Amino acid sequence: MPLIIAPSLLSADFSSLKSQIELIDSAGADWHHLDVMDGRFVPNITFGPLIVKTVRRLTDKPLDVHLMIIQPEKYIPAFRSAGADWITVHCETVDDLPALSNMIRTSGAKPGLSLNPETALEKVTPYLKLFDLVLIMSVHPGFGGQVFIPDSLKKVSALNDLRHSQKLDFLISIDGGINPSNARAIHQAGADILVAGSSIYHAPEPAAALKNLRAAALNSKI
Repeated sequence: MPLIIAPSLLSADFSSLKSQIELIDSAGADWHHLDVMDGRFVPNITFGPLIVKTVRRLTDKPLDVHLMIIQPEKYIPAFRSAGADWITVHCETVDDLPALSNMIRTSGAKPGLSLNPETALEKVTPYLKLFDLVLIMSVHPGFGGQVFIPDSLKKVSALNDLRHSQKLDFLISIDGGINPSNARAIHQAGADILVAGSSIYHAPEPAAALKNLRAAALNSKI
């Protein structure tokens, strides 16, 4: 099973963004995860396409832009133009998931679908074949630094079972409270992508923290 470590930019020090990204890239980050919040779908406001465009200039790693916003269809072209490789939207904000998946794919980005902790997998099961990534929120979206919700592990495992039973190949991502103490169990449950913010960027040595997270998930030594 592949393992992708995607540090969440939300936890970075924006006063030294260039050096933070360079440090994380040199430590082996696979992707960058960018949380876009509108203050409406979630109780926080972060950034828009301008920051995505800036990050795009600073790294050649894939950018997964996670839209925690209402009416995401209005902003797909802008985020793709800014440099998003993946655009992940919340099922709770979309009435027509097939149309939105097609819109993202047509833009040139890969479509991702996210579920809040209280959203059942059954809500998205009919649409899994339309997306290249499914993101399980293991905290309530809106703020970094929250504690992992234990039931999320069962959700990842159930989603992995659906992936196999439907013979699909979407990636399973998880975001919220990911750290070395739970990374192994999460990866074994079926998660391909570990999104981690505070446990990497807020560590005394972010590069070492990233390497420790990977080692813990793979049960290997650095």
